[in-house]
Amino acid sequence: MIRTYAALAAAVVAAAVLAPSAQAGAMAEAMVPDLRQGPVGCPGGFAGDPATCTDWDVCLVEDADAPKGRCIGYFGKAKAVRLRFTTSVDNVGDGPMLLFSHRDSVDQPLMSVRQAFQLGAGGPLPNSYGEAQASTPATAYYEPAESHHHWHLNGFDRFQLRDHLGAAVVSDRKNGFCLGDRYVTKDADDLPHTPRDTASPTGELAKYLRENYCGMHQPSALDVTQGISVGAGDEYEFRIGYQWLDITHVPSGTYDLVHTVNEDRGLIEKNYDNNSSSIAISIQWPPATADAPGPITGAPEVKLLRSCPGESHCLGR
Repeated sequence: MIRTYAALAAAVVAAAVLAPSAQAGAMAEAMVPDLRQGPVGCPGGFAGDPATCTDWDVCLVEDADAPKGRCIGYFGKAKAVRLRFTTSVDNVGDGPMLLFSHRDSVDQPLMSVRQAFQLGAGGPLPNSYGEAQASTPATAYYEPAESHHHWHLNGFDRFQLRDHLGAAVVSDRKNGFCLGDRYVTKDADDLPHTPRDTASPTGELAKYLRENYCGMHQPSALDVTQGISVGAGDEYEFRIGYQWLDITHVPSGTYDLVHTVNEDRGLIEKNYDNNSSSIAISIQWPPATADAPGPITGAPEVKLLRSCPGESHCLGR
């Protein structure tokens, strides 16, 4: 990949801080990504009816602090009840979501993150943190938990259980994601900038991202690259650590489970309207206990009422 032109790079940096009307002109050369939150509880790239997805469950665990606690089938030793779910994020934009993370020393626990852009269809891509055009508020950290052991982008995707008024009842404990091309989106063939030439800059990047695991087992790394190509997506399936919300103390009732990517809009996209997806669910503890019990004497019954891809509210729709 070739070094970008300084003037165009400066335009992209400026666009990150300009008013929306000024951004359009400054970003004209940049191939901007578009992150789309996939249907909650569905595998990445799912093209069917999201109401039929089964990549979610209720899991009773003995250790409430274990990120990936073993599900148990008996209640006497259960200390927490988790609602587990798969989450996925597509890139349906014009260019890759390409992020470079860097720190100067192993004494710094966090890396800072810059976002890079292809400048024109078929144009060059930055190949380092120093060449990436836009600073971001994001950071990256090394996640040592089981099933991770690599560098995560902080706050990329957030999970919440919300009541009928939209107030958060439970929020996630998962802080980050390692981004790569884990699957092909359902509409990849219809996206004009899905990489098709493996020798092109985006084709070379896609090859790298398909095998990208963000500095796996490298806690001393100083630089990490991650991202998602156009027509690809990143998925975390429901059996992975932290892919859950703790519903141990959630009363019986109906709720929205909402997944939102790029919630703070710290990453530049061409469209933010598709950044949330949700499902409406009912939670019902054993009939004698309308509220969550003290000792866990039984698992709550959780039912999927409807699925609302692309929407942050699902109850009452």
